[in-house]
Amino acid sequence: MEKAKAFLELTQGESDRVSSLAFPPHRLGTECSFYEYYSLRGIRVDRIEPGQVFCTFKVPPRLTDREGKLASGAIANLVDEVGGAVVYVEGLPMNVSVDMSISFLSSAKAGRLLGAILLVRVAWEFEDMKDELEIIGRVLGQKGGYSGTSVLVKNKTTGELIADGRHSLFGKHASKM
Repeated sequence: MEKAKAFLELTQGESDRVSSLAFPPHRLGTECSFYEYYSLRGIRVDRIEPGQVFCTFKVPPRLTDREGKLASGAIANLVDEVGGAVVYVEGLPMNVSVDMSISFLSSAKAGRLLGAILLVRVAWEFEDMKDELEIIGRVLGQKGGYSGTSVLVKNKTTGELIADGRHSLFGKHASKM
């Protein structure tokens, strides 16, 4: 029990970083939430086709575990967000997740921080070691308000499959009657 407690405790540096965050209150529907900003900042939509969305994302240190690998929760969030985005219809409410199934096949890493003191200020530079991910979301099918999507997360450089997710969503849309 003590080992688990020690593992979950924040270091002083981690605690200081969290304490220093300052975000204004979220205005629903007008801007992204802290959660969306924190987890999706840096994702780039490269191409949209009917029933498909293609994105790239460089693994940032804020979404890594203690080993410097992209956390499994961050991968699950990418599957959730991209899977929801591929079935989103402008002007209608967002669909809600019904079920997600993710196979974690490999890992991705972030760049290491290198500190360099330049005159009086400290500048942080990232090594060019960040893995860049290719995220492909596809609609598998739709029936009524139910949608099924597939999300592949791959290492863009090597083509290695990081995760394969299936995401089911439901949205209550206006009746055609």
